[in-house]
Amino acid sequence: MTTTTITAAPERLGFGEALVYWLKLGFISFGGPAGQIAIMHEDLVERRRWISEGRFLHALNYCMLLPGPEAQQLATYIGWLLHRTWGGIVAGVLFVLPSLFILIGLSWVYMAYGNVPAIAGLFYGIKPAVTALVMHAAYRVGSRALKNAWLWGIAVAAFLAIFALQVPFPLIVLAAGAIGYFGGRFAPAKFTTRGAHGNAGNSLGPALIDDHTPTPEHALFTWRRFSRVLVVCLALWAVGIGALTALYGWDAVLTQMAWFFTKAALMTFGGAYAVLPYVFQGAVEHYQWLTAAQMIDGLALGETTPGPLIMVVSFVGYVGGWTKAIFGPDALFLSGAVAAAVVTFFTFLPSFFFILLGAPFIESTHGNLKFTAPLIGITAAVVGVIVNLAVFFAYHVLWPQGLAGHFEWASALIGIAAAVALFRFKVGVIPVVLASGLAGLALTFLRPLFA
Repeated sequence: MTTTTITAAPERLGFGEALVYWLKLGFISFGGPAGQIAIMHEDLVERRRWISEGRFLHALNYCMLLPGPEAQQLATYIGWLLHRTWGGIVAGVLFVLPSLFILIGLSWVYMAYGNVPAIAGLFYGIKPAVTALVMHAAYRVGSRALKNAWLWGIAVAAFLAIFALQVPFPLIVLAAGAIGYFGGRFAPAKFTTRGAHGNAGNSLGPALIDDHTPTPEHALFTWRRFSRVLVVCLALWAVGIGALTALYGWDAVLTQMAWFFTKAALMTFGGAYAVLPYVFQGAVEHYQWLTAAQMIDGLALGETTPGPLIMVVSFVGYVGGWTKAIFGPDALFLSGAVAAAVVTFFTFLPSFFFILLGAPFIESTHGNLKFTAPLIGITAAVVGVIVNLAVFFAYHVLWPQGLAGHFEWASALIGIAAAVALFRFKVGVIPVVLASGLAGLALTFLRPLFA
């Protein structure tokens, strides 16, 4: 075990200093939730000593129970704890904002120049790598979550339900949560798990907010504050979706995006990979905002940009706004950008709602969280759902014209190489995606030589 250098805690922390850090974090938050949480732990717990490890893990455990991107919610929680409501809003918004601007730019390049051979070649190589990444995600979640035969059974049942019976994802979540609830009551040993985020007892020296620092006054739970936050958050949502309805009508693309991604935001138990099948069912099959191939490309862009992976919904919104030309054929960039912003707003609003509403209760109690058994059941089901997503991606990548069409041997080889890199050699996501994209680019220009 490495020894961490003890760093003195700051006597006070100005809002401006925190703002600069949250902005920087928005640009460097690569690596998915695990990488993002590790960056915050190293910066805030070990180096800067803004918060103790015990308080950090206490906040993280709460965020892990919520639907939504836990790393972004953790940043919101710590920002709120340090600098009240505006501190939380700034931390949470800046965690997402750089990624939104980057994705809007990349989405424009994709839609405007995606048929250029060089760009098409890059995505040809990236698609099979994304399939390998989804399988690796299923393995990571499954290795932590499936600790006994009961949980394996839930995972298999979830896979069969969505793959063979096309059961909607929300129903799978509800069923798994119910199984976990009753399982926790009647077979508690099968629905408990030990914490997996390390030991809070490491001696790192005092912190600005230490294990025994009294809860700040603004973080104490009161019913008055609870009611105020509840009313404000619901009003923001109602005004937003009401304004879209008044301007464009309920059946308009932007209004339906706002409504659909509000529901999607409440389904993100277990991370972005878990909710992608639900997004696919709605965005690709029902609303036809984009195609299956474009969905895979969007996931590749989401994997290689900073911010939460759920930011792939911004790509979905951009492509949908562009495809439907919501502001006319001469304003395609504006159509996509506005749709991406609307989708992002309604996807992340519930995250702020859960933190600002529930964090005072969590901070005031400092007790063990309850109701974990339903979450354990849901997490087990998520494994089966992610495997289904990998099967879906593999089918569209390897048989792009359907089973009656040709098999893409080159894609299969790139996918196998990506899987070996991820599973065997533990290579990071970004190097795997970049190498796969270069392989696809090389194939694009070499194929005519062997034709």
